[in-house]
Amino acid sequence: MRIGIIGAGALGGTFAALLARAGHEVEVTARGAGLAAIRADGVRLSGGYGEVHARVAAGPVLTATPELVLVCTKAQDAEEAIRANAALVNGAPVVVVQNGLEGVDTARRLLPRSSCMGLLSIIAANYTSPGRVRVTTPATSYLGRGDGAPDAECVRIAAILSEAVPVVAIGGFRGAQWTKLVVNMLNAVPAIVGRSVQEVIDDRRLRRVVTASMRETVRVGIACGVRFGALQHLGDRRLRLFARLPLALGQVLPWRMRVRMGEDANLGSTQQSVRRGAPTEIDFLNGAVVRAAAAVRRPAPVNEALTALVHDVETSGSFLPAERVLAAVPVAARGLDR
Repeated sequence: MRIGIIGAGALGGTFAALLARAGHEVEVTARGAGLAAIRADGVRLSGGYGEVHARVAAGPVLTATPELVLVCTKAQDAEEAIRANAALVNGAPVVVVQNGLEGVDTARRLLPRSSCMGLLSIIAANYTSPGRVRVTTPATSYLGRGDGAPDAECVRIAAILSEAVPVVAIGGFRGAQWTKLVVNMLNAVPAIVGRSVQEVIDDRRLRRVVTASMRETVRVGIACGVRFGALQHLGDRRLRLFARLPLALGQVLPWRMRVRMGEDANLGSTQQSVRRGAPTEIDFLNGAVVRAAAAVRRPAPVNEALTALVHDVETSGSFLPAERVLAAVPVAARGLDR
């Protein structure tokens, strides 16, 4: 199958290499040093899925009409990237592999003739250098759309992608997006202090902050009427229980995630962007919680503070000491639980 991948960063590179290894004809879009590296030497993948050296077509935009498209850009780059490729891909099935809550809606708006669906990937992958990706944690990915059961096309596309990497078609996709958003609360603090996710969770003080951001996310989702989807050993019942727990007990949630990661350092996608000097997608992660809270007239002080701190790091180009995080996050995250 001819598969076009828009955005060849950590996840885009991972899917490109694995789909090419599975025998598909893959073309990717990339820019700058990434594009030059892929044109010269292909995509090199290491880590959890083995060593893969995939020679794939690459350019600033797709050049061959694809039978399937994966949008793997950062959330803030999605609209521009989709517009740049719309004339060629509009009509092909489109899978948005992206964090946040808005990606599928954006693709559907810009590609009215395409059948658009989303993929929630829990794969942890580090973009180590242009054209080079290391998978630190392999994992199943989840494909779907809307609130109902998975439709026939989602099942078909999941089967195609599963030739390369495990993908399951799921129902209740919107709720699963919120569950993934909770998981993505692991990103902000590592990006602020410049440590791996594992190191942050191992730090008792910072683990409380991460727990507070997760708990606040769940509470905002509940206020918005969300029924959380089953994902990564999490589901609606477990997350609603977590939302009621004091922070001291709630810390078991990020700790279990940390255990599943193992010891291969996971920087998180937000920190990887900071290290490359690129804009992060924090406004589509913690910032999405803040916007959702405002829509139901609730405060979201923990996520608002973390969003601002990530922007400070983006602007300065320097990581901050843990004390800055502890000083900026409201007292509920530091032990005076409410």
